[in-house]
Amino acid sequence: MIERIHLRVVHAVEEYGSLTAAAKELCVTQSALSHTIRKLEDNLGTTVWLREGRSLRLTQSGRYLLNIAKRVLPLFDHAEEKLKQIAQGERGTLRIGMECSPCYQWLLKVVSPFLGAWPDVDVDVKQKFQFGGVGALLDYEIDLLVTPDPFYKSGLSFTPVFDYEQVLVVPLSHRLVGRSYVEPEDLRDQVLLTYPVATDRLDIFTQFLTPEGVVPKYHKTSETTEILLQMVACGRGIAALPRWLAEEYCTKLPLAVVRLGKEGISKQIYLGTREGDDDIEYLNAFIDLASSYEASEEVHI
Repeated sequence: MIERIHLRVVHAVEEYGSLTAAAKELCVTQSALSHTIRKLEDNLGTTVWLREGRSLRLTQSGRYLLNIAKRVLPLFDHAEEKLKQIAQGERGTLRIGMECSPCYQWLLKVVSPFLGAWPDVDVDVKQKFQFGGVGALLDYEIDLLVTPDPFYKSGLSFTPVFDYEQVLVVPLSHRLVGRSYVEPEDLRDQVLLTYPVATDRLDIFTQFLTPEGVVPKYHKTSETTEILLQMVACGRGIAALPRWLAEEYCTKLPLAVVRLGKEGISKQIYLGTREGDDDIEYLNAFIDLASSYEASEEVHI
Protein backbone atom coordinates (compact mmCIF):
# COMPACT_ATOMS: atom_id res chain seq x y z
CA MET A 1 0.00 0.00 0.00
CA ILE A 2 1.31 3.43 -0.92
CA GLU A 3 1.32 5.77 2.07
CA ARG A 4 1.95 9.46 2.43
CA ILE A 5 5.42 8.88 3.87
CA HIS A 6 6.44 7.04 0.70
CA LEU A 7 5.49 10.03 -1.42
CA ARG A 8 7.27 12.41 0.94
CA VAL A 9 10.45 10.33 0.75
CA VAL A 10 10.47 10.17 -3.05
CA HIS A 11 9.77 13.90 -3.28
CA ALA A 12 12.42 14.81 -0.68
CA VAL A 13 15.16 12.71 -2.32
CA GLU A 14 14.40 14.30 -5.68
CA GLU A 15 14.34 17.82 -4.20
CA TYR A 16 17.41 17.57 -1.96
CA GLY A 17 19.52 15.27 -4.12
CA SER A 18 20.45 12.45 -1.75
CA LEU A 19 19.15 10.05 0.88
CA THR A 20 21.24 11.82 3.51
CA ALA A 21 19.81 15.27 2.78
CA ALA A 22 16.28 13.89 2.46
CA ALA A 23 16.57 12.06 5.80
CA LYS A 24 17.72 15.28 7.47
CA GLU A 25 14.80 17.22 6.00
CA LEU A 26 12.30 14.55 7.10
CA CYS A 27 13.90 14.26 10.57
CA VAL A 28 14.59 10.52 10.27
CA THR A 29 17.73 8.43 10.00
CA GLN A 30 19.04 7.46 6.59
CA SER A 31 18.64 3.77 7.48
CA ALA A 32 15.00 4.33 8.46
CA LEU A 33 14.37 6.12 5.17
CA SER A 34 16.02 3.31 3.19
CA HIS A 35 13.98 0.72 5.08
CA THR A 36 10.76 2.58 4.27
CA ILE A 37 11.47 2.52 0.54
CA ARG A 38 12.67 -1.12 0.55
CA LYS A 39 9.42 -2.13 2.24
CA LEU A 40 7.43 -0.24 -0.42
CA GLU A 41 9.44 -1.86 -3.22
CA ASP A 42 8.84 -5.32 -1.71
CA ASN A 43 5.10 -4.67 -1.42
CA LEU A 44 4.80 -3.35 -4.97
CA GLY A 45 7.25 -5.76 -6.55
CA THR A 46 9.17 -3.00 -8.34
CA THR A 47 12.20 -0.79 -7.70
CA VAL A 48 11.98 2.96 -7.14
CA TRP A 49 15.64 3.94 -7.52
CA LEU A 50 18.74 2.59 -9.19
CA ARG A 51 22.13 3.41 -7.68
CA GLU A 52 24.69 4.97 -10.01
CA GLY A 53 27.82 5.43 -7.93
CA ARG A 54 26.86 7.74 -5.09
CA SER A 55 23.78 9.06 -6.83
CA LEU A 56 20.27 7.68 -7.26
CA ARG A 57 18.29 7.55 -10.47
CA LEU A 58 14.55 7.12 -10.43
CA THR A 59 13.17 4.16 -12.33
CA GLN A 60 10.00 4.41 -14.40
CA SER A 61 8.04 3.43 -11.28
CA GLY A 62 9.94 6.03 -9.27
CA ARG A 63 9.19 8.80 -11.76
CA TYR A 64 5.51 7.85 -11.65
CA LEU A 65 5.53 8.04 -7.84
CA LEU A 66 7.28 11.42 -8.01
CA ASN A 67 4.58 12.82 -10.30
CA ILE A 68 1.91 11.51 -7.93
CA ALA A 69 3.76 13.04 -4.97
CA LYS A 70 3.88 16.47 -6.62
CA ARG A 71 0.12 16.41 -7.08
CA VAL A 72 -1.04 14.67 -3.92
CA LEU A 73 1.22 16.13 -1.21
CA PRO A 74 -0.12 19.70 -1.68
CA LEU A 75 -3.63 18.28 -1.15
CA PHE A 76 -2.59 16.77 2.18
CA ASP A 77 -0.84 19.98 3.24
CA HIS A 78 -3.82 22.10 2.24
CA ALA A 79 -6.26 19.83 4.07
CA GLU A 80 -4.19 19.85 7.26
CA GLU A 81 -3.79 23.62 7.16
CA LYS A 82 -7.50 24.19 6.58
CA LEU A 83 -8.51 21.81 9.39
CA LYS A 84 -6.03 23.48 11.72
CA GLN A 85 -7.43 26.91 10.87
CA ILE A 86 -10.99 25.70 11.46
CA ALA A 87 -10.02 24.21 14.82
CA GLN A 88 -8.29 27.41 15.92
CA GLY A 89 -10.88 29.78 14.46
CA GLU A 90 -8.37 31.25 11.99
CA ARG A 91 -8.90 32.43 8.42
CA GLY A 92 -5.59 31.41 6.84
CA THR A 93 -3.90 32.50 3.62
CA LEU A 94 -5.35 33.41 0.24
CA ARG A 95 -2.90 32.03 -2.33
CA ILE A 96 -3.19 33.87 -5.64
CA GLY A 97 -1.68 32.55 -8.87
CA MET A 98 -0.84 34.98 -11.67
CA GLU A 99 -1.03 34.19 -15.38
CA CYS A 100 -1.19 37.90 -16.24
CA SER A 101 2.22 39.50 -15.75
CA PRO A 102 1.12 43.12 -16.27
CA CYS A 103 -1.71 42.71 -13.75
CA TYR A 104 0.53 43.04 -10.70
CA GLN A 105 -0.08 46.79 -10.45
CA TRP A 106 -3.84 46.17 -10.54
CA LEU A 107 -3.54 43.33 -8.02
CA LEU A 108 -1.60 45.46 -5.54
CA LYS A 109 -4.38 48.05 -5.51
CA VAL A 110 -6.94 45.33 -4.80
CA VAL A 111 -4.83 43.55 -2.17
CA SER A 112 -4.32 46.67 -0.06
CA PRO A 113 -8.02 47.27 0.82
CA PHE A 114 -8.58 43.51 1.08
CA LEU A 115 -5.90 43.15 3.76
CA GLY A 116 -7.45 46.10 5.59
CA ALA A 117 -10.89 44.49 5.52
CA TRP A 118 -9.64 41.00 6.45
CA PRO A 119 -6.88 41.44 9.07
CA ASP A 120 -6.77 37.70 9.84
CA VAL A 121 -6.14 36.67 6.21
CA ASP A 122 -2.68 36.75 4.61
CA VAL A 123 -2.06 36.95 0.85
CA ASP A 124 0.58 34.99 -1.04
CA VAL A 125 1.18 35.52 -4.78
CA LYS A 126 2.66 32.81 -7.02
CA GLN A 127 3.64 33.11 -10.65
CA LYS A 128 5.41 29.84 -11.47
CA PHE A 129 3.52 26.57 -11.18
CA GLN A 130 4.53 22.93 -11.44
CA PHE A 131 1.64 22.09 -13.78
CA GLY A 132 0.45 25.49 -15.03
CA GLY A 133 -2.15 27.79 -13.51
CA VAL A 134 -5.15 25.51 -13.94
CA GLY A 135 -3.16 22.54 -12.66
CA ALA A 136 -2.07 24.56 -9.63
CA LEU A 137 -5.70 25.44 -8.91
CA LEU A 138 -6.89 21.85 -9.25
CA ASP A 139 -4.00 20.57 -7.13
CA TYR A 140 -4.63 23.09 -4.32
CA GLU A 141 -1.29 24.82 -4.89
CA ILE A 142 -3.24 28.09 -5.18
CA ASP A 143 -6.77 29.20 -4.24
CA LEU A 144 -7.42 31.78 -6.95
CA LEU A 145 -6.03 32.21 -10.47
CA VAL A 146 -5.75 35.58 -12.25
CA THR A 147 -5.77 34.88 -15.99
CA PRO A 148 -6.78 36.46 -19.32
CA ASP A 149 -7.31 32.98 -20.80
CA PRO A 150 -9.77 30.88 -18.77
CA PHE A 151 -9.64 27.14 -19.33
CA TYR A 152 -13.08 25.79 -18.52
CA LYS A 153 -12.79 22.44 -16.80
CA SER A 154 -15.07 20.43 -14.52
CA GLY A 155 -14.69 21.60 -10.92
CA LEU A 156 -13.49 25.11 -11.81
CA SER A 157 -15.32 28.42 -12.09
CA PHE A 158 -14.11 31.63 -13.78
CA THR A 159 -15.49 35.07 -12.96
CA PRO A 160 -14.77 38.00 -15.35
CA VAL A 161 -13.65 41.06 -13.38
CA PHE A 162 -12.77 43.65 -16.01
CA ASP A 163 -12.38 44.28 -19.74
CA TYR A 164 -9.34 45.84 -21.35
CA GLU A 165 -7.76 46.46 -24.73
CA GLN A 166 -4.34 45.16 -25.72
CA VAL A 167 -2.36 47.95 -27.43
CA LEU A 168 1.03 48.58 -28.94
CA VAL A 169 3.50 50.69 -26.92
CA VAL A 170 6.21 52.53 -28.87
CA PRO A 171 8.74 55.30 -28.11
CA LEU A 172 7.56 58.84 -28.85
CA SER A 173 10.06 59.09 -31.71
CA HIS A 174 8.75 55.96 -33.45
CA ARG A 175 7.43 56.17 -37.02
CA LEU A 176 4.13 54.56 -35.92
CA VAL A 177 3.25 57.37 -33.52
CA GLY A 178 0.17 59.23 -34.71
CA ARG A 179 -1.27 56.28 -36.63
CA SER A 180 -4.88 55.44 -35.76
CA TYR A 181 -3.93 51.77 -35.80
CA VAL A 182 -1.20 49.43 -37.05
CA GLU A 183 -1.35 46.35 -39.25
CA PRO A 184 0.64 43.13 -38.59
CA GLU A 185 2.94 43.94 -41.53
CA ASP A 186 4.04 47.13 -39.74
CA LEU A 187 5.76 44.96 -37.10
CA ARG A 188 7.74 42.72 -39.44
CA ASP A 189 10.90 44.84 -39.14
CA GLN A 190 10.48 45.56 -35.42
CA VAL A 191 12.08 44.25 -32.23
CA LEU A 192 9.21 42.95 -30.10
CA LEU A 193 9.63 42.93 -26.33
CA THR A 194 7.37 40.67 -24.26
CA TYR A 195 7.25 38.91 -20.93
CA PRO A 196 8.95 35.48 -20.90
CA VAL A 197 5.79 33.62 -21.90
CA ALA A 198 5.35 31.06 -24.68
CA THR A 199 4.28 32.76 -27.91
CA ASP A 200 1.13 30.63 -28.06
CA ARG A 201 0.04 32.38 -24.84
CA LEU A 202 0.77 35.91 -26.10
CA ASP A 203 -2.12 37.81 -27.71
CA ILE A 204 0.19 39.88 -29.89
CA PHE A 205 1.12 36.63 -31.63
CA THR A 206 -2.09 34.56 -31.44
CA GLN A 207 -4.54 37.35 -32.30
CA PHE A 208 -2.45 39.67 -34.43
CA LEU A 209 0.82 38.46 -35.99
CA THR A 210 0.51 34.69 -36.42
CA PRO A 211 -2.85 34.68 -38.29
CA GLU A 212 -1.24 36.92 -40.92
CA GLY A 213 1.99 34.92 -41.07
CA VAL A 214 4.07 37.81 -39.73
CA VAL A 215 7.14 37.29 -37.55
CA PRO A 216 8.90 40.30 -35.96
CA LYS A 217 12.55 40.94 -36.77
CA TYR A 218 13.58 39.95 -33.23
CA HIS A 219 11.70 38.76 -30.16
CA LYS A 220 13.22 39.57 -26.78
CA THR A 221 11.84 39.09 -23.27
CA SER A 222 11.91 40.87 -19.93
CA GLU A 223 10.43 39.67 -16.63
CA THR A 224 9.58 43.12 -15.23
CA THR A 225 7.20 45.73 -16.62
CA GLU A 226 9.44 48.62 -15.60
CA ILE A 227 12.52 47.32 -17.42
CA LEU A 228 10.50 46.31 -20.46
CA LEU A 229 9.06 49.81 -20.83
CA GLN A 230 12.39 51.49 -20.12
CA MET A 231 13.74 49.49 -23.07
CA VAL A 232 10.85 50.67 -25.25
CA ALA A 233 11.35 54.31 -24.18
CA CYS A 234 15.03 54.07 -25.14
CA GLY A 235 14.17 52.83 -28.63
CA ARG A 236 15.24 49.22 -28.05
CA GLY A 237 11.92 47.78 -29.24
CA ILE A 238 8.13 47.90 -28.99
CA ALA A 239 5.71 46.03 -26.72
CA ALA A 240 2.05 45.02 -26.38
CA LEU A 241 0.36 45.74 -23.05
CA PRO A 242 -3.10 46.45 -21.62
CA ARG A 243 -4.16 50.00 -22.46
CA TRP A 244 -4.75 50.93 -18.79
CA LEU A 245 -1.19 49.98 -17.90
CA ALA A 246 0.38 51.47 -21.03
CA GLU A 247 -1.34 54.84 -20.57
CA GLU A 248 -0.27 54.94 -16.93
CA TYR A 249 3.38 54.60 -17.99
CA CYS A 250 2.94 57.15 -20.77
CA THR A 251 2.68 59.77 -18.00
CA LYS A 252 6.09 58.72 -16.67
CA LEU A 253 8.10 57.83 -19.78
CA PRO A 254 8.35 59.14 -23.40
CA LEU A 255 5.96 56.52 -24.77
CA ALA A 256 2.94 56.45 -27.07
CA VAL A 257 0.07 54.00 -27.54
CA VAL A 258 -1.25 52.72 -30.89
CA ARG A 259 -4.23 50.42 -31.49
CA LEU A 260 -3.51 46.91 -32.79
CA GLY A 261 -5.64 46.57 -35.92
CA LYS A 262 -8.66 48.62 -36.92
CA GLU A 263 -10.94 46.89 -34.40
CA GLY A 264 -8.32 46.51 -31.66
CA ILE A 265 -7.73 43.45 -29.46
CA SER A 266 -10.32 43.15 -26.69
CA LYS A 267 -9.57 41.00 -23.64
CA GLN A 268 -10.94 40.21 -20.18
CA ILE A 269 -9.32 39.32 -16.89
CA TYR A 270 -10.87 36.39 -15.05
CA LEU A 271 -10.53 35.05 -11.51
CA GLY A 272 -10.57 31.26 -11.42
CA THR A 273 -11.61 29.28 -8.33
CA ARG A 274 -12.53 25.72 -7.38
CA GLU A 275 -16.28 25.12 -7.23
CA GLY A 276 -15.91 23.45 -3.84
CA ASP A 277 -14.55 26.67 -2.34
CA ASP A 278 -17.58 28.82 -3.11
CA ASP A 279 -18.49 29.04 0.59
CA ILE A 280 -15.18 30.57 1.70
CA GLU A 281 -16.10 34.08 2.85
CA TYR A 282 -12.78 35.82 2.32
CA LEU A 283 -12.34 34.29 -1.14
CA ASN A 284 -15.76 35.60 -2.22
CA ALA A 285 -14.96 38.95 -0.63
CA PHE A 286 -11.77 39.23 -2.69
CA ILE A 287 -13.64 38.46 -5.92
CA ASP A 288 -16.32 41.04 -5.08
CA LEU A 289 -13.67 43.64 -4.27
CA ALA A 290 -11.73 42.90 -7.48
CA SER A 291 -14.91 43.23 -9.55
CA SER A 292 -15.74 46.57 -7.93
CA TYR A 293 -12.46 48.05 -9.19
CA GLU A 294 -13.52 47.66 -12.82
CA ALA A 295 -14.75 51.24 -13.11
CA SER A 296 -12.29 52.75 -10.63
CA GLU A 297 -10.28 55.66 -11.94
CA GLU A 298 -7.64 54.87 -9.36
CA VAL A 299 -6.51 51.75 -11.20
CA HIS A 300 -6.89 53.33 -14.67
CA ILE A 301 -9.10 50.59 -16.08
